[in-house]
Amino acid sequence: MADQGKIKSQKEGLPRDIKDWSKDQVREWALNLDQVADNVAEILFQQDVDGPSLLLLDTEDLQKNGVTLGPAKLLIKARDELVKLIKINSKGLPRGPCKPYPFCRYNDSYRYMESDILDITESGASDLIEPCHEYKAFNGTTDEATMTRLIEEVARFAAACMNSRTNGTIHFGIGDEPNFTHGQVLGVVVRDKEAYAKKINSVIDYFEHKHKKTAQSCIKPPRFVGVLNRNETSSEKCVIEVDIVPDSTMCEENIYHTFNVDSKKKKKAKAKETSETRQSKQFFVREGGSSRDLLLTTLAKEMEEYNQFVAGKAQRAQLRKQAEEKHLNVIKRSTQGYRLNQMITGGSLSLDKSHFERYIIVTNKSNQIHFESLEFLVELNPIAVLDFDPESAKEGLQSHFKKLSTVNDHLPAQFKVTEGVEDIANQLKLTRITSWVFCNGGIEKEEPSDIDEWLMDKGSSVRDVISFLCRKDVLPNKRFLVIFLLWSTVSEKMDPLVETFSTFYQELKGTEQILCICDNKNAFTSWKNLVDARCGSNIAHRCIHELSFPEVNGTVLSLLSKNRRSSRFLPCGGGSNVLLEKKVERDLNTLEVLCVNQCEGGNEDKIVIEENFYKGEQVSWWNFYFSEQPGSIPFIKRDMFDFIMNTVIPDLCSLGKACVLFNLMHVPGCGGTTLAMHTLWAHRDRFRCAVLRDRNADFAEVADQVVKLLMYANDEPLPQVPVLLMIDDFDDKEKVFDLQRAIDEECAKKNIQSKSAQVILLNCMMSESSEHTEHTAESVFIGNNLSEKEQKLFEEKLVAIEKEHKNADTFYGFMIMKKNFKPEYVQGVARNTLKSFNMKEKHAQLLAVLVLLNVYCKGSSLSISLCEEFLGLQPKPIFGTIKVQDRFGKFSTLIATCSVEGKVVFKAVEMIHSSIARHCLQELTTTYNVNKAEITDLLLTTDKLYESTQGKDKLLKDVRQILVKRHYSVEECQFSPLIQDIANESPGLEEMVLQNASKRFKKDAGVSQLLARYYYLKKKDFSEAEVWASRARDLSKDSSYFADTSAQVVKHRLKNTIADCKEGPISPEKLGTFLKLAQSATDAFKETQNLAKKESSHSFNTAGCLGEIQVGALVIEVLEKTPVFASDNVRHDIMSGVLSGNVQLQDVEKNDKRQNKHAQHYKILKQFEDLLYSLRYRMKENFDFLDNFSVNLGSRSGMKDSREQVAQRELFRCFRQYTELFCKTDSAGLLRNKAMSFMLKLHQERQYLEMNKADTFSGILNYLSNGISYDNMERIAKLSASVCKSGQSTVKERINFIYVNVVLSCIKPTSKHILPYKELIDLLCQVLREQIPLSENLPLHFIAVVLFWPQQQEVSLYHNLGRYISQIRTSYHMMMKEVFNGKRPIVHFMLGKKQGYQRLVHLGEIRRYVRAGEEDFTLMWENGKIWQEKQVKERLCRLTGQVKDKRILADTCISGLKLEITPMFQSQLSGHAQETKVSFFIGFSMKGPVALDIK
Repeated sequence: MADQGKIKSQKEGLPRDIKDWSKDQVREWALNLDQVADNVAEILFQQDVDGPSLLLLDTEDLQKNGVTLGPAKLLIKARDELVKLIKINSKGLPRGPCKPYPFCRYNDSYRYMESDILDITESGASDLIEPCHEYKAFNGTTDEATMTRLIEEVARFAAACMNSRTNGTIHFGIGDEPNFTHGQVLGVVVRDKEAYAKKINSVIDYFEHKHKKTAQSCIKPPRFVGVLNRNETSSEKCVIEVDIVPDSTMCEENIYHTFNVDSKKKKKAKAKETSETRQSKQFFVREGGSSRDLLLTTLAKEMEEYNQFVAGKAQRAQLRKQAEEKHLNVIKRSTQGYRLNQMITGGSLSLDKSHFERYIIVTNKSNQIHFESLEFLVELNPIAVLDFDPESAKEGLQSHFKKLSTVNDHLPAQFKVTEGVEDIANQLKLTRITSWVFCNGGIEKEEPSDIDEWLMDKGSSVRDVISFLCRKDVLPNKRFLVIFLLWSTVSEKMDPLVETFSTFYQELKGTEQILCICDNKNAFTSWKNLVDARCGSNIAHRCIHELSFPEVNGTVLSLLSKNRRSSRFLPCGGGSNVLLEKKVERDLNTLEVLCVNQCEGGNEDKIVIEENFYKGEQVSWWNFYFSEQPGSIPFIKRDMFDFIMNTVIPDLCSLGKACVLFNLMHVPGCGGTTLAMHTLWAHRDRFRCAVLRDRNADFAEVADQVVKLLMYANDEPLPQVPVLLMIDDFDDKEKVFDLQRAIDEECAKKNIQSKSAQVILLNCMMSESSEHTEHTAESVFIGNNLSEKEQKLFEEKLVAIEKEHKNADTFYGFMIMKKNFKPEYVQGVARNTLKSFNMKEKHAQLLAVLVLLNVYCKGSSLSISLCEEFLGLQPKPIFGTIKVQDRFGKFSTLIATCSVEGKVVFKAVEMIHSSIARHCLQELTTTYNVNKAEITDLLLTTDKLYESTQGKDKLLKDVRQILVKRHYSVEECQFSPLIQDIANESPGLEEMVLQNASKRFKKDAGVSQLLARYYYLKKKDFSEAEVWASRARDLSKDSSYFADTSAQVVKHRLKNTIADCKEGPISPEKLGTFLKLAQSATDAFKETQNLAKKESSHSFNTAGCLGEIQVGALVIEVLEKTPVFASDNVRHDIMSGVLSGNVQLQDVEKNDKRQNKHAQHYKILKQFEDLLYSLRYRMKENFDFLDNFSVNLGSRSGMKDSREQVAQRELFRCFRQYTELFCKTDSAGLLRNKAMSFMLKLHQERQYLEMNKADTFSGILNYLSNGISYDNMERIAKLSASVCKSGQSTVKERINFIYVNVVLSCIKPTSKHILPYKELIDLLCQVLREQIPLSENLPLHFIAVVLFWPQQQEVSLYHNLGRYISQIRTSYHMMMKEVFNGKRPIVHFMLGKKQGYQRLVHLGEIRRYVRAGEEDFTLMWENGKIWQEKQVKERLCRLTGQVKDKRILADTCISGLKLEITPMFQSQLSGHAQETKVSFFIGFSMKGPVALDIK
């Protein structure tokens, strides 16, 4: 088939290159393929498939257009074989045209490509300035004869050019007919360039002595132009070129004869002229494409021609001089420097204020000389570089650029859209680090392609890159510039850069966002012609070619302000600074670094920046800088500023932990972020200050960069200057502690000493409450109420503002604070600004959406690109075009611009103040009858808002949040605040909103879950709820949270069905319905539990356990109303027995006096025996599991989640119901009644212990924090002792008894019911000698380590202590492996200085010493400040030990006994060499002993 394709191609005269085929020629070729029907050729013709598109086709493309699989495969195979055949046949054939190397230039990167054809023929003189050319194939050997021939050719050509007064170039390594195509690039292998250069310099010996100096000046040094392989990789070959420049000032009116060198030597030797030496005198002139000797013969005709030429020498000299003057005038008239300024900035003439926010660079083969002119490229900080040089990473542009800036290497395939666009951009770090895209191989073993094969091999993937970059949701529309840097001349129509330009041309719909830069006219002309032929567009007006690259570099750099050009410095201690290299700063892409000399030398507009801040935009470093300049009013210092500066920061610096944390809590819009940034500004010369750019960044990466900033230019393990890192707008304190832990671990990994705090996290976080809280050294609160001092400062500032600014009445951000946040003022602003609001107008709709988002989602915004699309603006790449905020009309005073750091970085608009947003929303509802449901519906149903624009993902995320995210408080919140407000404001419309939400978020399991919850909670439509729950599960099959929703639907159906049952005793039919639902719900919750155990991305989901308990409680409720169990207390005990699995239903039925009447009930009950018999066991197992989880594992922040508190209350309700059935007993009676049956008494004692959760070690430990009364604890101790003395106690009960004594000693040390300490130790030793069930290993070995820790006791107790510690760690991972993710073990006890029970210090006792709120206590614990408290230090026992690897070998009072313990914070061991002596406090957790406050 391939042969047929070949025959057809030749027979019909089709172009050799498939890329040159028209669609008619493609059809003709396809018609002549065997086994391919004619209709396939017609399909290709109808789809306009020409040669280039034929090369891009694949089988899938053909099938989509109606070609069946068989013919499609055959056609693609024929195409590929034909391409292969053409490739084989074309090896070594001449290729396309190319330009010669720029005349009289040596440092250009231009290189020839093998087999290209120079598009200038061998020629004579034209305008004397344009060089003539002569080609010599030359074999490149260095033997004497060959070298002599080369010198003679240069001498002949040079003399001809000098006599003809024309510039010229002779090329060695360029073929000529008949052996080659005229002008074909062959190249020669030059091993010793110095030998060639030296030999060519001797060419002046062929000239008369008097003219040698002139010849030396006119004959330029040889140039060795590299020859590239067809795939643009380097070869050993080059073309040798010698330029001739007969400058008029040197040549004047002289003529130049040459002589054969050997003949000249003979002449000197013989001193007699012979006929042979006379013939050696030559006089060459340029004639056509060759050099002609006018003295070749002595015929009269030739001599007359020679004489005439000599006679015209004066005229030729004059013509040369005129030509030089004319050429000089052309150069002087160039204005391309100004044009470059205009085009690269979009008309602003300043890169600081450029219209273009981003730059894309497209580049080809560069040269070493270009690396001296790269600074402008570094300053442009391109978002992407499309590099077509396959050797760029090895020795080209990228290898040098990498030394100056940060890049990410990519292949084009990484830009293919296979998932969310912004997700791909985020993975590529597209808007943070320059993406260097290797478009012709060169990395990851990607082979480069020949020019004529590149389109088929790599064209499609590079087109994907360009399409991706030009998407409106990736880069801002019309605000990025594509710069083609043509280091090398592009001379072939199939050059990848031509195709790349064409793609950009199509994507950008023109050339106004494209700039082309080359450094010579030849390169420009070739490029312009190729683009014109490919795109039909004259790009001369978008090209710069009259400037050298050094001139381009200087011109672009001159567009930067002094501030942008100046060096930036970081403090390094002792008042000295260190230069922050640009590459290093760009490496820290998750951080915005604040330097010592921030803003110095800047040319920012002070008035504009201040006005934007006063109107409500976020403060910038410029505001602080301007406030410090002479004549300026100082920045207002909030009351807390001095407290933070003088108390908080110094206090934190004194702590011995690597990373410490401080909270600055604030009400939205009250200046919290401004205060935090003011704090950083004031510390910039004493700390290395930075702001975290994106709170969603990978914390491991952030930690790495924070430590790099800390250790920059510091070789010592103990840094001189700490880092002060501001983090803003975190919505979850757990994440804050996660970040702190990540930085702490990174410090440990880098072995950084932490004798004092090395990183201080300033957590600027919005408070959920506006109520004032007390300031502490751990947390400061900024509320919406100014002090008298602050009010006075604001009044003074207003006077100064009104003098300097004319429009101070619109400075709402400032005025809200000045008015002390008075609602009347804000309400007045909203009312006056919204006058004549019309929801039908586009800008009004956009404002309404922005208001709604701001009220229900803090930090929300709309991208400027989105606003432009929605308002129908057509932005242009010209500076000074209309700003989007101006299109909001009179509402523009309510919005501000901001920069959003998300998956991509983009500019956006936001409301100037949260209180203005709230009052605007209220005004829209009350005055203009625009309710929240209407705005939400607009937001959900307007497709224009979700088209491909920047910030689309952020908008979707914000919209989803206002619909889905619930705010948990004391009571469980069923829906998000927005949905609840809509339901209250316009009942019924919330369903419409949710339905529209499901259409907008079709593939979002969370939204489907929301619909399910709405239907089972609000509408009680369980069938519809099941549909939505099922949809959520289909979208996320492995999520325990969506499995839980399905289970909740069944549970609520059961609960609702029970509630609807008004009849007395439950009928058999109803009983069957209830138990069937209970069985389904139980199975569903068990599946939720199983899925939760497999999840590792977040903390363990306990909903399945609680759900199963709730179902059990509902079953108990149902059975209590069932005639079989409802008659009296006896029947109650029977039900307890059945549900415990101790009594069989058939036995109950047999003994039932009313068994005939209850027959149907028994029949139903027997169908669910498995559910009923295991109910108590399953409930108890889940209660114990949840207790174990909550008592022994704490959140990383140490604080209780409000959702967990809600769950705990529900758990308590169910447990009370459980105990009423299974643990009903009278403890007082138990203690009084001596005659009670021994076994019954033992049974009821155990029931009482179970009822008080004293039957598990976790339940007993929980008494340390749940406030149990002394009496109740003592009663538990008595009964637990009684059980242990009964002779019937289990190992578990004896272990529990030990725990009871330890806990009672902590709660009431004076209790007489505490077992003597020595007896307790004896009991523990006894238990340790018994067979221990696997489930009891952890609690037993934990309490053994706590009580046996050496402290003046018998040596015999300690020989197994090391094994116990190891066993604790093993048991912990076995028991907790499925649940400890996202949690950390709680330290239950610490070792004190006293003896006996008093040696144990529980966490509650430490809390009493510290006297701090829960959040502050957590912070003090994390920061290590607790250990500085006097009472704590006096109470705890400080131990010593030696560092070993990442643990400590603790010394004990027993000689030779050292025990291995783990540091609570690994960073506290950093910088300590092996065997270093350290001291510490010791704490005991279920994971083993931990070292605290290591010094």
